[in-house]
Amino acid sequence: MKLNLGIRGHDIDYHEPELIAKEVASKGLGSVQLALAKSFPDLPTQTGSLSPGFAKQMFQSFRDHRVNVAILGCYINMIHPDPEKREQLLSRFKEHIRFARDFGCSIVASETGNVNEKMGYTEDNFTEEAFRKVVKSVKALTNEAERWGVIVGIEGGINHPIHTPELMGRLLDEVDSNHLQVVFDPANFMSMENYHDQEKVFGQSFELFGDRMAAIHAKDFIIEDQWIKMVPVGKGMLRYDLLFQWLKENKPYIEVLLENTKEPYIDDSIKYLHEQYDNA
Repeated sequence: MKLNLGIRGHDIDYHEPELIAKEVASKGLGSVQLALAKSFPDLPTQTGSLSPGFAKQMFQSFRDHRVNVAILGCYINMIHPDPEKREQLLSRFKEHIRFARDFGCSIVASETGNVNEKMGYTEDNFTEEAFRKVVKSVKALTNEAERWGVIVGIEGGINHPIHTPELMGRLLDEVDSNHLQVVFDPANFMSMENYHDQEKVFGQSFELFGDRMAAIHAKDFIIEDQWIKMVPVGKGMLRYDLLFQWLKENKPYIEVLLENTKEPYIDDSIKYLHEQYDNA
């Protein structure tokens, strides 16, 4: 069984779909996560600019190189403190949902945002009020996704309200829709309190939402200045053996997407992941 490996499009140093697709394919990767504004800064991608023609052109560019659009990344602050701005951001995500099928893609993904306008770590995110705001926004997005037959992929992490596996499980229970799935990034759940017990973090994640994982993000982490710092894959201490053992037994061929890994590290990271997978 092969590792089904891809990468974020904006981690490739090109801004045209054909060039990104060609570079991804040349590295033996089969999929991309596209965040339109990040990958194509010279194209209008603001809310209201998408169309079936735009999406189909992107789809064709990647299909020509046998590269799949695994995820549309629409990373918004879904609990923005300004209600008007929040609605604008949710509308942007909903537009991605409506056109996802024309990209040949079934997942539109985001993290869960920040109670402040500026993104970043704050324990103000770790309140019941912040969680309830996430539930309300995710329900609105999932309702739209149900109409279009698309998956909302939610990514958790310590910089966001859904900062533990337990809270991710609770979100899935409260929204209660099969159109809500998880983009699992294990490095995002690492903290100074739990990084030394990764087996427990992985085990909780698999138990609580393993059946709802739709895609995996692959990056790595180290401890620097008594804090978690993200680094390219293979340059840190994430237990990929735990992840790949479980994926082989439970999620064959799930798309694993390199993140936070740019040149000159991409080739070494690809080699590292294949070795870890083959030995798991």
